[in-house]
Amino acid sequence: MKKLISLSALLFLTIVANAQTPSPDEFLGYPLGSRFTPHQKVVDYFKKVAATTKNIRLQVYGKTYEGRELLLAVVSDESNMSRLEQIRVNNLSLASGDKNVVRVPKQPAILWLSYNVHGNEANSTETSMRVLYTLAEAKDEQTKQWLKNTIVIIDPCLNPDGRERYVSYFNMVSDKVPNPDPLAREHSEPWPGGRPNHYYFDLNRDWAWQTQVETQQRLVAYHHWLPQVHVDFHEQSYNEPYYFAPAAEPVHQDITPWQREFQITVGKNNARYFDINGWQYFTKERFDLLYPSYGDTYPLYNGAIGMTYEQGGIRAGLAITTTDGDTLTLKDRIDHHFTTSMATIETVATHSDKLLSEFKKYFDQSAINPPGNYKTYIVKAQNIERLRKMADLLKRNQISIAFGGDKTVNGYNYETQKVESFKVERNDLIVNLQQPHSVMANVLFEPQTFVTDSNTYDITAWALPYAYGLNAYGVKEAITGNFNFIEEKKEVMPVINKPYAWVIPWNAVADAQTLVALQKRKVKVRLAEEDFTIGGKAYKSGSLLIYRSENEKINKDLLTLLADVARNHNTTFYPISSGYVEKGKDFGSSVYRLLTAPKIAVVTGQEVSSQGVGEVWHFFEQELNYPITMISTQSLTNLDINKINTLILPDGSYSDKIGDQLNSWINAGGKLLLIEDAINSVIGKKPFDIKKKEYPKKEEKEINQRRYAEKDKDDLENSIPGAIYKVNLDQSHPLALGLGKYYYTLKTDEKIYEPLEKGWNIGTLKDNSYMAGIAGEKVKKKLAVGLLFGVQQSGRGTIIYLGTDVLFRSFWENGKQMFTNALFLVN
Repeated sequence: MKKLISLSALLFLTIVANAQTPSPDEFLGYPLGSRFTPHQKVVDYFKKVAATTKNIRLQVYGKTYEGRELLLAVVSDESNMSRLEQIRVNNLSLASGDKNVVRVPKQPAILWLSYNVHGNEANSTETSMRVLYTLAEAKDEQTKQWLKNTIVIIDPCLNPDGRERYVSYFNMVSDKVPNPDPLAREHSEPWPGGRPNHYYFDLNRDWAWQTQVETQQRLVAYHHWLPQVHVDFHEQSYNEPYYFAPAAEPVHQDITPWQREFQITVGKNNARYFDINGWQYFTKERFDLLYPSYGDTYPLYNGAIGMTYEQGGIRAGLAITTTDGDTLTLKDRIDHHFTTSMATIETVATHSDKLLSEFKKYFDQSAINPPGNYKTYIVKAQNIERLRKMADLLKRNQISIAFGGDKTVNGYNYETQKVESFKVERNDLIVNLQQPHSVMANVLFEPQTFVTDSNTYDITAWALPYAYGLNAYGVKEAITGNFNFIEEKKEVMPVINKPYAWVIPWNAVADAQTLVALQKRKVKVRLAEEDFTIGGKAYKSGSLLIYRSENEKINKDLLTLLADVARNHNTTFYPISSGYVEKGKDFGSSVYRLLTAPKIAVVTGQEVSSQGVGEVWHFFEQELNYPITMISTQSLTNLDINKINTLILPDGSYSDKIGDQLNSWINAGGKLLLIEDAINSVIGKKPFDIKKKEYPKKEEKEINQRRYAEKDKDDLENSIPGAIYKVNLDQSHPLALGLGKYYYTLKTDEKIYEPLEKGWNIGTLKDNSYMAGIAGEKVKKKLAVGLLFGVQQSGRGTIIYLGTDVLFRSFWENGKQMFTNALFLVN
């Protein structure tokens, strides 16, 4: 009997022990901060804690490109957890813009903590485990009270792929005892580094654009909850002290006084704890609130209090010696992030009622009295595919849209920058700002963002009509659309039993996808380099043609093949009965050039911008579904024109020998795309005709008048942190097809080139090209007249100069058209 009791007691003790929440140290098998934790172990820990604790609910909200789980832990006290869905629904009702909605008593505020958006800023994921454990245990009455007033959402790692890249490298090369010498290899990551995600994108600049799968899935979850406060945890240079809100100027004018005020409230409480510990920190410097796609600004434009916290620590590893002679350890960094995490929870819990009332007030006022100079933005339906993409982006950002009308109104014309009369037509996209998410809509559309300080952390212009290459109008009256969908054209196709050819319009990236699908199936496709009219229908230059006779020799079941491609790509193939045209040149003319499928390589490696490579890589894999070969600069001397006939050099600082290495390959028929600073590497080299535009040097008497006190500010006269310029296009050249008279580009530097003497000057700036954003007076003078986009022939080959980033962060939709033109149409 005694033996049986002992066994029962042992069984009971085992059950209790298994039910206890393990600390990070116990679960990991090493003290937190003594090494970096692989992502899967972090996930396993979160799942373990959720399984043993009633006040935590785990949500797996998606996966990364490399298949790693993205998850949230929702933490509160048990009474809140028992009614969690009701709390969430009640919270969303506060953001409905309905003034009749009444706040539910004892509704907790929602605080969202985001860790590790930059993979090599790795301490914050370690911190998240400590925060989770502390809240799960809730051992003291103070923490319990905080959780009564607060729903805490923890995302332990926004960028698992980048973090794993960093952690794997560090664990592979670190010494048995951490080496604090900054020169030690454990403090120097190999290219491309752990900061970006799989495609080398900066996820902290993708919130509004949602080009990456991690962001897309996270934003669904974010709008599922809509928190009152969001904190984004980062690391900066290891020589920097800690940064927390309030933020620096410029602060966007649509950010409310309350949002500014609460940043100060949070900052003061963080400072209180840092003062007790004697830790250094700074506020109101460097990190502004302007660009809408950050982890602090995006929540602010969606009614929350958004904040960035920055711990010194990039490249710090487990320990590093700072310039002050101190040793900064991973444990120190965890302590700092943990302290601000808990201090912020305290502040939110203490002010939960005020946060909720101001949150509701924000959306009520947004719907009734929207911000900005205009009440409605109307985007003309010049290009249905790009308009459709814009509409999808707005919907993902919870912005209400409509289409169409039959009314003539006055509005600010984005293209001419004048107030003009125009007619609203059926497929025009209408964004009426009398809606709950009017602030976000206004920020994305305002033609000129008001900036109070030039010392900005990012670009200063991003208006969607320019980014999408669609003309738009800002209207000062509220216009309501008549439809909630785009009207698809119902064209009656002529019945032609045996077409001479088929015509496909070329207007968008979707048409390039159709071309790719056709060429994959061995269909010969031609390009019309001039306009033509046949059967009473006019077709623009850039149209693609499929001749029946030359394709039936290869594809016996051609009609079925074309029908299949048209259906899969939602494309219309227009049948043509004859090769004899009414206007233009007949189909036997040389202006209908046969297109060849490019065999493409992209240069990668230490000399190349990882962001530039990532933009190209992502575009090919995720949008075009087109195969490319990634090569290093060392492989350039071995290029085989039969295997690679198109080479892309993304933005980078290449060896000045690169031109010599590519000369014979180009002359043999290679097509070379030089993007941004890749152009600088070939200036003055044969066979490249490009020359940088030079300006007179300063006069000897001219003296720098900048004051020493302004040393940390931008030199405004010479500053261009990101401004939009209108580029005049030669519409007849294949590089410009489908783009219209102008191309709107984002300029982040003052580089401009002399017109080509032996080539085609396709995209040029004139003295009225500046459109929006910060550009200093001296920069404006430099960018007054010159070349940005050009093409030259060399031997049998072609060189394409793209003087700006046409794939900027993958949201510059207008540029994707030019990029596909360069790949598939330019010969």
